[in-house]
Amino acid sequence: MLRITHPAQAAAVTAEHPLATAGRLLVRYGLVVVIAWIGALKYTAYEAAAIQPLIAHSPIFSWIYGVVSVRAFAAVLGTAEIIAALLIAIRPLSPRLSVLGSAMGVLLFLSTLSFLFTTPGATAAPAGGFPVLSVLPGQFLLKDLVLAAAALWTLGDSLGAAVARRGAHGGRQHR
Repeated sequence: MLRITHPAQAAAVTAEHPLATAGRLLVRYGLVVVIAWIGALKYTAYEAAAIQPLIAHSPIFSWIYGVVSVRAFAAVLGTAEIIAALLIAIRPLSPRLSVLGSAMGVLLFLSTLSFLFTTPGATAAPAGGFPVLSVLPGQFLLKDLVLAAAALWTLGDSLGAAVARRGAHGGRQHR
C-alpha cells in the first residue's frame, strides 16, 4: 500500500489563521443577525410599507398583492427570513438543515437584487458614462450582493460539513 505523507511545513501552510477562523464565524453569525433582524422588522407597518413599491414593480412578485395584503405578505416574508436565519445558525448541530437555510438566504438576496432592475428610481442617468445608483433604493439594494455572496459561502460550507458528517458516519446522517 502506498502511503502519502506531508511534511510538517506543508501542514503548517494549510492551517487556518485565527483571523480566518474569526472571519468565518463573523460571516456566518453576522449573516444570521442581519437576516433575522430584517425578518423581524417585516412585522412592522413601517417595513411592510417600505418594501411595497419594490414588490409592486417587480414582474416576478407584483401578482402577490392581488392575493394577500401588503402586511400579510411582509409577515410571510419575515417568517421565511427568520426561519432561514435560524437554519443557518444551527450548522454545528445540523449541517443538512443549515444547507436549507443558506439556500433560502441565497434566494432571498438574489430576489432582492432583482429589484435593482425593476424598481423605478434605482438607477439614474450615467455620470460620465458610469451608471449611477440612487441612494434609495439603488445603493440600499446593492448591499445584497455581498449578503448573497455570504449566504452562498455558508451554503458551500454547510454542504461540505454535511458531506463530511455523512462520510464520518458511514453514510448515515445523525442529527
